[in-house]
Amino acid sequence: MSTRTLISPAQLARPRGKALYWVVFGLVVTLFTVVFLGPMYWMVSSGFKNTQEAVQTPPTLVPESFEPDNYSQAWNVMDLASLLGNTLFYAFGALAFQLVFDVAAAYSLSKLRPVLGKAILGLMLATLMIPATVLVVPQYLTVLDVPIFERNLLNTPWAIWLPSVTNAFNIFLLKRFFDSIPRELLDAASMDGASPMRTLWSIVLPISRPILGVVSIFAIVGVWKDFLWPMLTLPDPAKQTLNVGIYSLSNGVPMNVLIAALTMASLPTLAIFLIFQRNIMSGLTAGGLKG
Repeated sequence: MSTRTLISPAQLARPRGKALYWVVFGLVVTLFTVVFLGPMYWMVSSGFKNTQEAVQTPPTLVPESFEPDNYSQAWNVMDLASLLGNTLFYAFGALAFQLVFDVAAAYSLSKLRPVLGKAILGLMLATLMIPATVLVVPQYLTVLDVPIFERNLLNTPWAIWLPSVTNAFNIFLLKRFFDSIPRELLDAASMDGASPMRTLWSIVLPISRPILGVVSIFAIVGVWKDFLWPMLTLPDPAKQTLNVGIYSLSNGVPMNVLIAALTMASLPTLAIFLIFQRNIMSGLTAGGLKG
């Protein structure tokens, strides 16, 4: 079976066709590089400019006034160390809850096959079609006065952790991966006397590291980039996340210092993606094939 391409192998073998191919390839790569890395370069470079140069139009491509102290000033003025610590605490707490409850739900739906399991999964996936902004008001009223317990969870980590526990998309990813695990492997463990919990802990989780890594990254980045919900539920400045804290302290701060703070706030998530991009792709495609 032959593969159809835009340029035939015969045309590509000719010098003119090969030159045209590399020219088009170079233009496409350059265009996508400018589109995706251009805003990042502008943000990083603007953090080194003085206030006047940072806001001038048109912007300068290379900083004419190099002021690296803007980053240290942003770190101190915006209290980024405290905000970063708060964000890490919320992010890894949400990660712990998601790994426990989402893995349990996905394993149950995939291998234990409960009654009405398909209907439950369908209702879970249906929640993905509901805009997140629609759920803000009922979630806020719930956090303001938790039913039965009658507790106010504002300015507590539970206001961030509880709404992120049951993530339908992560449960779906985990279930797809668990479906690809051969049933014979679990049956052999059962014949050796392993309980469902023992099978999950000793067999399923060790071979599920790729998808667990993907879910972990999604959980951390989800809390890291969230703005509206932490702003509503964490009014205390000492307990705010990185995004909310920078927004709250942005009044009266020079533009170049603010851009430097935003640059440092975006670096952790960018680093996570660059380091684990191969794991993300392998984890997303691992459940697509039966092994």
